[in-house]
Amino acid sequence: MLTALPRATPSALAPYYDQKLSWRACGAPGFECATLRAPLDYADPGKGDVRLAVARKKATGPGERLGSLLVNPGGPGASAIQYLQMHAGIGYPAQVRARYDMVAVDPRGVARSEPVECLDGPEMDRYTQTDVTPDDQRETDGLVAAYKKFAEGCGADAPQLLRHVSTTEAARDMDILREVLGDERLNYVGASYGTSLGATYAGLFPQRVGRLVLDGAMDPSLSARRMNLDQTAGFETAFQAFAKDCVRQPDCPLGGAGTSPGQVGKNLKAFFDELDAAPVPAGDADGRRLGESLATTGVIAAMYDESAWPQLREALASAMKEKDGAGLLMLSDSYYERDGEGSYSNLMFANAAVNCLDLPPSFHGPEDVRRALPAFEKASPVFGESLAWAALNCAYWPVAATGEPHRIEAKGAKPIVVVGTTRDPATPYRWARSLAGQLSSGRLLTYDGDGHTAYGRGSDCVDRTINAYLLRGTPPADGKRCS
Repeated sequence: MLTALPRATPSALAPYYDQKLSWRACGAPGFECATLRAPLDYADPGKGDVRLAVARKKATGPGERLGSLLVNPGGPGASAIQYLQMHAGIGYPAQVRARYDMVAVDPRGVARSEPVECLDGPEMDRYTQTDVTPDDQRETDGLVAAYKKFAEGCGADAPQLLRHVSTTEAARDMDILREVLGDERLNYVGASYGTSLGATYAGLFPQRVGRLVLDGAMDPSLSARRMNLDQTAGFETAFQAFAKDCVRQPDCPLGGAGTSPGQVGKNLKAFFDELDAAPVPAGDADGRRLGESLATTGVIAAMYDESAWPQLREALASAMKEKDGAGLLMLSDSYYERDGEGSYSNLMFANAAVNCLDLPPSFHGPEDVRRALPAFEKASPVFGESLAWAALNCAYWPVAATGEPHRIEAKGAKPIVVVGTTRDPATPYRWARSLAGQLSSGRLLTYDGDGHTAYGRGSDCVDRTINAYLLRGTPPADGKRCS
């Protein structure tokens, strides 16, 4: 159980809570940026600071200002500032932006906040092409070596910070920001991993909870292996929905009308096996070819948003029929945040840094993975093998995990809206049900649909419900459903 912190701010933290931000113009018109100081180690604030990048777009009016609305898109490792400047600050409903200062902070270790760096571009190219379905000891040794090199790179880059990028510490940073912004309570919209940040904040500071929306919820009570297994099943659920849609389209390369989703999956897996044996050209300036690993990542990337399904059909058709892997490589690069110059954002580095610190590893070595393969392949015949091996990465992490699975009740918090999408690939619907059940004031809002998260993705019912909560403080009835 996550225990709430004392209400009184410890004297050692007073300098952080009392700081003043120096705002400057940045990024796009209307946005301001500043740097927030937080203690590297909350248990020993004298060890030094971590500098966190903050951005905001002030409320535009009309209407009474409701305070700040902090946003986080998840990851872990996605840039909240990029999300604010490219989406939330310009794309959230006008009435929400009129009445809230829209605010984002990149969590410690992420993007502009002392980012963890592990590998350079060419090294990441090799890492992302590593075979994650090893067929023999040589390929297994190669995968283990790749994970070790990745971990060693992270450890060499940020040996101290790597011990202090946990979700708990990032949630405590948000409380400093809340105070510095002048808000009595935290108003927040978190998506995907951002729900873990928001729920953790509620558990630590229940009396400071304002209006919290946790969209695409995670379940903090699960072990890493259980989360990996549930997510594997989630991607299978999303793929089944894609498969049913695909065979109704004239350009589906995985089967015609009447082909069962199971057979569509077998056809895709057979194609992955072909790529494992013989990668195909992808027209890449750096000479990368499309092998099984990059192709699998490309398909997974398209599972996050059903609007990407036509692009995926086209990419698969090109790769399967014309031996042109460019389309799937483009999808894979979008997932890894690789640009056209061959540089990667720090998304994957921060993702591992946070995940490997928050929970003990799913597996301790290849034998653990092999024993678990039947369960993963049952959860997803298409993705199970690769996702099981992908979960081995934290086994070689240079610092030990500091977190463990726990329930979050946040007793005394105001109503918290937890949103779950029934066919969400990355944060399965059962996680939203579980988190809403744990939170003493949780209100479950269900979106019967496809894709990852629900707010602002096409459901008027979801958007109206969340807007009413953010603008008027009116939470939905627990169990409300939208489609």
